[in-house]
Amino acid sequence: MQDDRSKKSEQEIDFGVLGEFLGYRLRRAQMNFFAKFGEVCEDLGISPGLFAVLAIVDRNPGLTQTAVAQALGNDRSAMVAAVDKLEGKNLLERRPAVNDRRSYALFMTEEGNRFFANAVERVSRYENEMAKCLKDDSEKEWLLDALERLANKSL
Repeated sequence: MQDDRSKKSEQEIDFGVLGEFLGYRLRRAQMNFFAKFGEVCEDLGISPGLFAVLAIVDRNPGLTQTAVAQALGNDRSAMVAAVDKLEGKNLLERRPAVNDRRSYALFMTEEGNRFFANAVERVSRYENEMAKCLKDDSEKEWLLDALERLANKSL
């Protein structure tokens, strides 16, 4: 005879101390958002990480790969792989950096600008839909502020 406890839905499961931990709740929310991102951007062949690289380069043309990696908290090898993918899709281009010919500066291509605008529109739509569970815009602003403080908290 199968134990009825094994059939509990996620809403019925007692998560114990996990529900009290910010990190766990943040991770669950991130998983939910990333899953939805995957749905709305699947046909574009872009991940949240690649989207983030495009977002940084869009607002900071000419930034070096290293500076983008640092801004996003990525290691250098992950950034090289991300830029390779984006360059392969003709969304970004690398140019020798003006101040350091050993480094590469990143720039959006015309195709990259169009692609990114389309991706931003899609992501904005789903973000707005996901944010409907919040009470109002002020709660969203409070949450964004709190997340920023947590992200910048030094240990």
